[in-house]
Amino acid sequence: MLNLDKKLIKCEEDGKVILSGIVGAGQMGRGMVSQMVMMKGIKPAIVSDIVIENAVNAFKYAGVADDDIAVAKTLEEANVYMEQGKYVATEDANMISQANLVQCVIDATGVPDVGAHVATTAMKNHKHCVMLNVETDIVIGSYLKKLGDENGVIYTGSDGDEPGAVMHLYSFARAMGMEVKVMGKGKNNKLDYDCNPDTVLEEATRRKMSPKMLCAFKDGTKTMVEMTAMSNATGLIPDVIGGHGLVVEPGDVKALNQLCKLKEDGGVMNKHGVVEYVNGIAPGVFVTVATTNEEIAYQMGYHSMGPGPLWTLYRPYHLCNLETPLTVARAVLEGEPTIVPMGAPVSECITRAKIDLKAGQPIDGIGGYTTYASIATAAETREKGYVPYGLVTKNAKLLKDVKKGQMITWDMIELDTSTLIYKLRKEQDAMYGYEILK
Repeated sequence: MLNLDKKLIKCEEDGKVILSGIVGAGQMGRGMVSQMVMMKGIKPAIVSDIVIENAVNAFKYAGVADDDIAVAKTLEEANVYMEQGKYVATEDANMISQANLVQCVIDATGVPDVGAHVATTAMKNHKHCVMLNVETDIVIGSYLKKLGDENGVIYTGSDGDEPGAVMHLYSFARAMGMEVKVMGKGKNNKLDYDCNPDTVLEEATRRKMSPKMLCAFKDGTKTMVEMTAMSNATGLIPDVIGGHGLVVEPGDVKALNQLCKLKEDGGVMNKHGVVEYVNGIAPGVFVTVATTNEEIAYQMGYHSMGPGPLWTLYRPYHLCNLETPLTVARAVLEGEPTIVPMGAPVSECITRAKIDLKAGQPIDGIGGYTTYASIATAAETREKGYVPYGLVTKNAKLLKDVKKGQMITWDMIELDTSTLIYKLRKEQDAMYGYEILK
């Protein structure tokens, strides 16, 4: 991150501004456009949304003059407008990946199958791809990383989202020779497994959010998704299915030094090398570390980190979409990702029933009425036949009755196998010599 400001200023001075394309102009995309307009050396050159007014308004919220905004109906129009220096709005997400001048494509939709289309199209057109769509990454991130490598471009998760934010702490700690025992994030909303888009509608409207997005936060799905991404990027695993959900007094980060100890040492953990979430430190991220060196342990105490043998490094914020442009800049200027899977999935985000469900009943996915997500190791997922949550769509239906809270397995469900993300997941499984999909 050091000197990135200077590199972007030089891009501006040299007339080599990074031109980015953003798919999705909801809350995440809209804020990202405003932030990028304020920056030097980078520009949100083209934005798509299925509701064209959302794309246009994203530029207006950023303070872009009406005369500088152009609506493109065709790829040819988009290319001409971009060459003229206009800010381009379109309904067609495919234009983002095909536009001549776009260097990096950002997916901000949060829809797993849409993310699969955006990422594959971008990288096959030799554009870098930044995924502010962890929901796609946790299903086919390994495949997408390989596709980026094959096309000579960067595939990466985003700064600002908790997985990207905590990777900075993880890398910092490991570079200093520390052992990372626990890695995780604060839980922003009180956990409510029973919530649905209707129960959160008033709050979502007040906060200018999609009800489905807010529901996915409250029912814990987003936390499970983010922990899965952390796991797959580092090799750390959940200590128990779904995590413990540690609880501390608001802001009491040092309490994690004790809670993150093993059970036999008075803590909560069965093992170390794990991902976890914490109630009481939101919106921050953390790593809890150890050292075998007595002098370093003494120095950590001297620097007010606590007596050990565990110490917690904490970042008290994550700015989500507002930090995404930094990932774009690093990908284009430095050829470096923020967070990517290290290989085959280490953990999986799996599907649980939100309510009692009946055979033959259609079910829905992220932020919906019938299911929510949890985290399990990839090994246990394969062994017990848990269904990866990002593959569940509104076209899925149950084959058996399922009780509230029960983990859904392959014998209980019929998925829509026509989706791109399902097909790519089959290819990803084949890369590693196993088959998880049924």
